Amino acid sequence: MRTTAVTLLSDASERSAGVIGVLGGMGPAATIDFMHKVLAATPAERDQDHVPLVVSSVPQIPDRSAAFRGAGASPLAAMVASGRRLVDAGAGLVVIPCNTAHLWFADVQAALGVPMLHLIDAALAAAHAVVGPQAHLGLICTEATLASGLYRERAPLVRWVEPSAAEMRGWVMPGIAAVKAGARERGAQLLRRAADALAQRGAQALLLGCTEVPLVLARTNSPLPVIDATAALAQRAVAWSLSQRQSTAQLSPG
Repeated sequence: MRTTAVTLLSDASERSAGVIGVLGGMGPAATIDFMHKVLAATPAERDQDHVPLVVSSVPQIPDRSAAFRGAGASPLAAMVASGRRLVDAGAGLVVIPCNTAHLWFADVQAALGVPMLHLIDAALAAAHAVVGPQAHLGLICTEATLASGLYRERAPLVRWVEPSAAEMRGWVMPGIAAVKAGARERGAQLLRRAADALAQRGAQALLLGCTEVPLVLARTNSPLPVIDATAALAQRAVAWSLSQRQSTAQLSPG
């Protein structure tokens, strides 16, 4: 009887080209949404045309907003452990479909030692393409993302229109929590109220800076054009993978 041995590939040069590692679980629905958007961004006519993904979705990673406030454990160790699983599985690039988690982006990248795409940069580039670099841009995000300046510091020319403290407490954070709890209709109602308030204060477009928000708020029910950070990251990840696969194909003996 013949047997077949299966060996894990330890040499990066032997791995499949263009493998994207998704450091997910923050939250699970946002991770699945990112995967859907990777599929949508990929020009494919058959299974083999799609980009290879490995996913580590660990919802037990400590809450990022609580950690930022000093009210909970740091997520860094759990994020690094999850990322290492991706690298060990052959990922040549790691992405994190969670805005607030990017407070620890530099530390995660240093620990993993592989290229990573920054979600905030992808979202801002998409926003610039829609409304320009000096537009009045509404921002819907978590309290930690807002307070930390994750977006403001990377786009100083943008004239940000941000939710007030009352709007964050009354609509934005409860809306995000409703989406995480599976109450999407309630989440959509709350986040639409926040979007309406930003539109009334002069925003020209809305940047959806929390990966739960695009699950319930889109151009079809938003008072303004929307920039979906999750979709922007997916598009950049697909472009990277296709480029890697094309380079590998050109180098392979024909």
